[in-house]
Amino acid sequence: MINTVVFDIGGVLADYHCAEYYVGLGYDEEKAKRLEEVTMHSPYWCEYDRGVMTDEEIRAKFKSLAPDLSDDIDRSLTTMHGIVTRREKSIPWIKSLKERGFKVLVLSNYSRTAFHDCADALDFLDVVDGGIISYQDQVIKPNPAIYELLCYRYGVRPENCVFIDDTVKNLVAAAKLGFSTVHYETFEQTSNELESLIGGENEHRK
Repeated sequence: MINTVVFDIGGVLADYHCAEYYVGLGYDEEKAKRLEEVTMHSPYWCEYDRGVMTDEEIRAKFKSLAPDLSDDIDRSLTTMHGIVTRREKSIPWIKSLKERGFKVLVLSNYSRTAFHDCADALDFLDVVDGGIISYQDQVIKPNPAIYELLCYRYGVRPENCVFIDDTVKNLVAAAKLGFSTVHYETFEQTSNELESLIGGENEHRK
């Protein structure tokens, strides 16, 4: 029986921005795309979320890929406000699940800097029952250890959880451990798929 709903954050409970983040800082589309490629799409971006290296060390890795963008990398990533923004539907969604008796957790790859700089987009964290933020425990999805840590810390079993994420590889890893999964594409599609999994569970609770 599913009794726990686990949400990713960026792309699910909040909007995560790529090239448009850089455009918002005043870069033209061409330069914004270059910055996106050498930062967010580089093999080093996950190190932000892992929380082991310092921001300065990670930015140095980005700069090694595009030395001509060094000043822009510092300017755009020393602070990250606006890289994640609020979704109005998230808190009502979470509250509706909790009112039906489900535990609600988050499981997200998230860097220290973005977590603090985008706190205004994360107000739903006051409503959920807990969760794992990758930089705090220095482990990231899709490493099985992060899913196992979530289960251990909150006393839940994978077979009793449904995990919602917008990244397929993270869902594949969760499914291998026994989680039910939903691939987030739109709010409506995800709500419908989630309801198909938990609707019967809700009836069972009455």
